[in-house]
This record gives sequence, structure tokens and C-alpha cells, in this order.
Amino acid sequence: MKFIHYLETITGVGIYPLTSLTMFFLFFAVVSTWAYKADKKYINTMKQIPFPEGENE
Repeated sequence: MKFIHYLETITGVGIYPLTSLTMFFLFFAVVSTWAYKADKKYINTMKQIPFPEGENE
């Protein structure tokens, strides 16, 4: 049997792709909004974590 046969037997299986897309879009929108409104000092601090001052040469 093919995998598609198992999906066809699930009642209401068509709602899962729409739900997943909606969840992804909402998460992307929230993270984008947070990144746009985040404090620039915080962003610069996080950017420097891998290379502390003076070690990035």
C-alpha cells in the first residue's frame, strides 16, 4: 500500500496543510515584528557574543 492511501482514510486531512501554513505565517510575522522593534543595543550585544571585543581579528 502507498502512503497516500493512509492519508485518504483520515477524516478532515485537508485541514492540516492549511493549519500548518497559518502557524508558520503567524510565527514568521511575530519574529519579524520582534526583530524590527528590538532594541538595537541588544541586537549589537547579541551580535558580539561569538567574537568578544578584540578577538575578531
